[in-house]
Amino acid sequence: MEQRRRGSCFCLLAVTAVVVVAAASGGEAKLSPDHYRRTCPRVESIVRSAVARKVRATFVTVPATLRLFFHDCFVQGCDASVMIASSSNDAEKDAPDNQSLAGDGFDTVVRAKAAVEKACPGVVSCADILALAARDVVSMSSGPSWKVELGRLDGLVSKAGDVTGRLPGPDMQPDAITALFDGNGLAVRDMVALSGAHTVGFSHCERFAGRLYRHGAVDPSLSPSYARQLMAACPPDVDPTIAVDMDPVTPTVFDNKYYANLAAGLGLFASDQALHDGAASRPAVEGFAGNQTLFFEAFKEAMVKLGRVGVKSGGDGEIRRDCTAFN
Repeated sequence: MEQRRRGSCFCLLAVTAVVVVAAASGGEAKLSPDHYRRTCPRVESIVRSAVARKVRATFVTVPATLRLFFHDCFVQGCDASVMIASSSNDAEKDAPDNQSLAGDGFDTVVRAKAAVEKACPGVVSCADILALAARDVVSMSSGPSWKVELGRLDGLVSKAGDVTGRLPGPDMQPDAITALFDGNGLAVRDMVALSGAHTVGFSHCERFAGRLYRHGAVDPSLSPSYARQLMAACPPDVDPTIAVDMDPVTPTVFDNKYYANLAAGLGLFASDQALHDGAASRPAVEGFAGNQTLFFEAFKEAMVKLGRVGVKSGGDGEIRRDCTAFN
């Protein structure tokens, strides 16, 4: 099993081109794929070029950027509040649940923003750039593409304390995860589809070691051979920087193997494996395992819905000059 000494990537997460109304804090924001048609018509190609350069430099860019988008949207809405750097270490990115976010995801957005600013200064939000980058890393790893709805503003608040209880953990059961998704307007099918993002990326051993060594026993839902592989890669005294692939079959390809893995007891996290065992989630797991096109369509729909969460408008947001700092 391949080992990596990089950031942990517990990745998580029909598309129409019509204008939609997205829920926003303190108001509503209208999103449209054509939002920058007049003000920055090349924004998508500029972002795509910047993302492609990062992906060529390191595949970590793919799961890191995808996970960054999910963590951003689930806390304060899709407003790039996770990007803010705080000198007092009390911004969202400093919260314990965000400590494992890989730096390559942040760097991808920062580089894309710099490229966009040269062409269209002060026009495109960091939140929109992150949404575009999340789409692009999926399509660049053999996954689907979709029209990204644009028009978000960047948030004005980023607090570490706001992260607590907002993100699913590796040991959560389906009912608890479902409640988190439901609170963001996402159904069980969306939850299962977005969990398919775990088909790329990797995780630190400490995130799943409990399944191997808790109470001196191995989690019986793990395939015995897979458990042995994990124990070889992650012994009890393992270097905390060691990480393993989340998909042991096709770790660098965005495909539907994640769902077939669950049926074979190859889910890395207890929360992954529980999707296969849960009565409400299992039909979607089995459907996606047997039909990659079905999974891709569901994933696209879920990503568009996720991108509408907590969108800021008017005085609730701004277009940052620097994605890591408020104006």
